Amino acid sequence: MKIWIILPAFNEEMSIPIMFPKIRDYFQDAGLEYQIVVVDDGSTDKTGQILENMRGQYPLHVLCHSINRGLGETERDAFEYVAANAQAEDIAVRLDCDDTHEPHYIKAMLDKIKEGFDVVNTSRFQPGGGQKGVNTYRAFISYSANIFMKLLFNIPGVKDYSCGFRAYRVKIIKDAIKIFGNGFIQLKGLGFTATLETIVKLKLLGCRFAEVPFVLRYDKKASPSKMVSSITTLGYFTMAFLYHWPFGGWRNGYKGLSVAYRESPEEAYRRFGRTNIKRSMTCQIGG
Repeated sequence: MKIWIILPAFNEEMSIPIMFPKIRDYFQDAGLEYQIVVVDDGSTDKTGQILENMRGQYPLHVLCHSINRGLGETERDAFEYVAANAQAEDIAVRLDCDDTHEPHYIKAMLDKIKEGFDVVNTSRFQPGGGQKGVNTYRAFISYSANIFMKLLFNIPGVKDYSCGFRAYRVKIIKDAIKIFGNGFIQLKGLGFTATLETIVKLKLLGCRFAEVPFVLRYDKKASPSKMVSSITTLGYFTMAFLYHWPFGGWRNGYKGLSVAYRESPEEAYRRFGRTNIKRSMTCQIGG
């Protein structure tokens, strides 16, 4: 079994030299085999050069966007790359690339996967969790947004809907792409909405979710925030409309998917599968 580390990156020249040694040290101490997949989302700083210099030092795969396309397309391309190259028994762990997510939480996430869960969140809202370096206003907005998402989407086992630090069974990612196709991450242009959409789609698939407490270290963030709150908020409302719309919403369109998938993945592919659109990256380093 391999662990595939997914890192979306946009102008992270300050953070990558800090993050990569932490990841390497964690996996060396844990005795686990790992791969790093970075999607460089059109960085205009030295991110690309730094990644090129790291070839040979790390088990590194780099996909490049020639222009900045946003988190949605970046996550989508990373998931599709892992689904195409990893084994079904492997685990994908998605972290932010800005040094706010500490790799040592991966152990607790993998333990939950071993218990039988399909997706494991890190959560600021579980006992023992929290956040440092986040001002009162931003903390209030984040807490309120997660209450909003809990009321509208109500994913069992999830309290923290907006943190992207998660572990996934690769088999689940492979199956989700077969079923949802290019619509696995549909709202690609609406800020950080993809972080929420991913788990909503996996809820429709019938996945089992769990959380482990973690502390978001925003005080360590070396690069400016990429999040545009207004666009992401619009994305959340758009998702709520698409999910709950009574005449063709996701709940109705994928009604029965979780049962079909649980009984026979092949039947779920046949009944609900969408055609996936293949894309090619501007460049790829490593492999």
